[in-house]
Amino acid sequence: MKFIIQRDTLISSVQDVMKAVSPRTAIPILTGIKLVAKQHGITLTGSDSDISIESYIPAESDGIVYVEDIEEGSIVLQARYFPDIIRKLPEKTVEIHVDDQLKVTIRSGNAEYNLNGLDAEEYPQLPQVNTDDSFDMPIDLLKGMIKQTVFAVSTMETRPILTGVNISLENGELHFTATDSHRLASRKLPISSTSLSFSNIVVPGKSLNELNKILNDNEETVEISVTNNQILFRTKHLNFLSRLLDGTYPETSRLIPEQSKTTIKAHTKNLIHTIDRASLLAREESGNIVRLATKGGELLEITSNSPEIGQVTEDLNVHAIDGEELKISFNSKYMLDALRAIDAEDVRIEFTGAMRPFIIRPENGEAILQLILPVRTY
Repeated sequence: MKFIIQRDTLISSVQDVMKAVSPRTAIPILTGIKLVAKQHGITLTGSDSDISIESYIPAESDGIVYVEDIEEGSIVLQARYFPDIIRKLPEKTVEIHVDDQLKVTIRSGNAEYNLNGLDAEEYPQLPQVNTDDSFDMPIDLLKGMIKQTVFAVSTMETRPILTGVNISLENGELHFTATDSHRLASRKLPISSTSLSFSNIVVPGKSLNELNKILNDNEETVEISVTNNQILFRTKHLNFLSRLLDGTYPETSRLIPEQSKTTIKAHTKNLIHTIDRASLLAREESGNIVRLATKGGELLEITSNSPEIGQVTEDLNVHAIDGEELKISFNSKYMLDALRAIDAEDVRIEFTGAMRPFIIRPENGEAILQLILPVRTY
């Protein structure tokens, strides 16, 4: 195998596939990066058996030559050394040559490295996903949906199903839901381009976080395909494959209150800053607790106290307060996560009492919903 490649293009692909490579794996060859050279381009693969990422570099695209002098072949290179070598090479192009003994020579300018490669035939075959059952969506909308939900997945392995985001596509509506049983994040989006439907697909939160990092904002759409135990996100130059979590996701729709007793409409950034300031004295070990009370008119009182440290009180003017008087306590971190995820200028918060879950939505939208369980302090 042999080829000459643009160094920056190779670095970018290596960084993408490295997100799927784990130094700790039961299959030693998965600590490496697989390279396959064909006349039309180079494919790099990284996998930890939960996530697999393939990055494709075309030999030529839009009149720009990225790879030349290609002799076909394949090799697995140790991911511990290969990325650092490529990053530190002196010239803009890199020549990679592999002989019959799997000895790899990497040349750039006056620098030459000789590495021992591994046989690509021993690298596990990635599961094949049937892409007939697939739908397309804009990349920016997918990234938005991930950002607005994935933070609410559980980090505790006691209920593994809650460490993922539940995805369903029914009646032309894509729905992401995440909960750690103390809070819930939900985002809906109409998808008109498909008649496909599925439910109870749970994608690990870790997978979606990595996908969000490597999806290229320059590309417009991503193709999504689902099978029994895998989900594939595919763009022009990237295949991102994740396993799905086993089990049935809990029915979350019944958690969402149908009516409210108190509604607050507020400017999102002002609310974030006030709660953020109050949370400075809210200790993590005691649940980051901040208290909110209505004071009549359009005034909220937000307080926090810690017996050892002190107390903070701040009044906040909001757009409107409707309904019953309210005193409620909540985890300030959960509240700040939810408000930041909503990404709207104004929010509407609906309460059904001091000990019932409350919901936060954009002032003029129903597509995003955040739900938080309060904390008993009063």
